[in-house]
Amino acid sequence: MIDVNQLRKGTTFTDNGELYKVLDYRHQKPGRGKATIRVSVRNLRSGSITEMTYNSGERVEDVKMESRDVEYLYDDGEFLIFMDTTTFEQPQANREVFADALPYLKENLPLKLLEFEGELIDYTLPINVDYKVIEAEMAIAGDTANNPSKKVTIETGLSVSVPMFVNAGDTIRVKTEDGSYVTRV
Repeated sequence: MIDVNQLRKGTTFTDNGELYKVLDYRHQKPGRGKATIRVSVRNLRSGSITEMTYNSGERVEDVKMESRDVEYLYDDGEFLIFMDTTTFEQPQANREVFADALPYLKENLPLKLLEFEGELIDYTLPINVDYKVIEAEMAIAGDTANNPSKKVTIETGLSVSVPMFVNAGDTIRVKTEDGSYVTRV
């Protein structure tokens, strides 16, 4: 059991038999009375996102997840297929588990799969991943005021806003948390 004051972004816990992951944490202390803890959580089984409020001092059940280092292999239309880098097993995951991460998955991408009681629940992507630019808008000569940017399409189909000097065929580094451009590689 952990105190709700210890809930932070990324913490996994159970409440009323449901498994949740904290997306956002806010501690609110009014002028009088007890502080309240507001957390935005994702139900790891259904995928729904909700707001929960707790009084300071309440406790929730902490969950320990098992982690496996894997590489993404391919998508068969219904499941995503991975390869465990230590045992060479090929675990499968439902596409719904990776709904937010599908635009970032590419062949041989290393990541961590998180399991709870043998059930694949969550994942952890690398912070930055390198992608090949397959399509880029043309840069307009002289358009240099106000830090201009343009849209490019990377090998996974994701559209990324980049500086004007990036062209098709270049390799760029993208931050997987928000899909933002980091640098040209």
